[in-house]
Amino acid sequence: MLFSPKEKGQGLVEYAFLLVLIAIVVIAALMLLGPMIGNTFSKINSSLSQV
Repeated sequence: MLFSPKEKGQGLVEYAFLLVLIAIVVIAALMLLGPMIGNTFSKINSSLSQV
């Protein structure tokens, strides 16, 4: 029973750490894939405007 508060705090820290890691991975993926996705949308937009 003495360790119960520490375990709750540790669980919250672990969840926060996982959220930070997931956010870093998502930001890195967007930075790598962002230009390719932007070019694809630009091509689609230009082809639709020609029709």
